[in-house]
Amino acid sequence: MTSRPMIQAAVTMNQLQQKMDLIGNNLANSQTTGYKNRQSEFSSLLFQQINNMTAPENATGRVTPDGIRVGSGAKLGSIAADFSAGSIQQTDRTLDTALLKDNYFYQVQVMQNGQAETQFTRDGAFYLQPRAAGDAVMLTTSEGYPVLGKNGAITIAAGFDSIVIRENGDVAVRRNGRYEIAGTLAIKEVVRPRSLEAVGENRFRIADAHVQQSAGIMRDVAANEDLLQAKALETSNVDIAQEMAELLMAQRSYQFNSRTISMADQMSGLINQLRS
Repeated sequence: MTSRPMIQAAVTMNQLQQKMDLIGNNLANSQTTGYKNRQSEFSSLLFQQINNMTAPENATGRVTPDGIRVGSGAKLGSIAADFSAGSIQQTDRTLDTALLKDNYFYQVQVMQNGQAETQFTRDGAFYLQPRAAGDAVMLTTSEGYPVLGKNGAITIAAGFDSIVIRENGDVAVRRNGRYEIAGTLAIKEVVRPRSLEAVGENRFRIADAHVQQSAGIMRDVAANEDLLQAKALETSNVDIAQEMAELLMAQRSYQFNSRTISMADQMSGLINQLRS
C-alpha cells in the first residue's frame, strides 16, 4: 500500500524539478533583451475513483465526491511562452530597435543541418558584419545570423557615411549627402503564438506539427505603419517578484512530496517489524 504514494511523490518531484529549472532560466534571462517569459502548465496523470463509501449517511454535509481518488501524480503538461511586450529602454545606439506591438517578430536566417531556416526573435540589437568579399556589409543579430528584409538578407554596399533604421522598418544609408533605402525589415505578426517553439539564443521557430499550416500562423504587418522605436531596446518581460513566488511554491510542493516518501518509508519499516 505504501509503494503507491511513494511512486506518486517521486513522479511529481521529477516534474517539479523541471518547473524549478524553468523558473531559474526565466530569472537568468531577466536582463536579456526581448526575452519572453516561459510558463509551466501542469496536468494530472491517470487516476482511479474508488467508491468505497456508499452508505447514504456518508453524503450528509459532504461537498466532495464519495470515496477516494488514487492517482499517479502530476506531470508538466506544456511550456508556454508569454509574448506580451516588455518595457522599452532608450539606448541611443543607431542599430538598436524595439518592436512596438505584441506578437510582432523580426525574421532571421539560421543554418540548420546545412539548410537555411527562417526563425523569429524580438531582440532588436543589430550589427553590421563585413561580407567575405569586403565590398559590402550585412545586417545581422549579435550571433551573426542575417536579419531578413522583404527581399532577403539586408546587405549594404561599402562606402556609406551613416545608417539609420526608421520606424516603418526601412534601413536607410547616407551617401554623398543623400539617403537611400538599403532594405526594409521583414517584420511578421504571429497570429497563433502557441505554434512557436523556443530554439535557444532568444529565437523561435514554427513547431514541426504546424509547419504545413504556416500560412495561417504568420501574416504581414500593415504597410506604412510605425512598427518599431529606433535607438531603443525591449527589455525582458519577466516579473522577478512573480517568479520568486512561483519558485517558493514549487520548492514547498517539492518538500511535501519528499516528506511523503520519507513517511511511506517509515510506515514500510514499521510493517516489516510487525511481521517479523
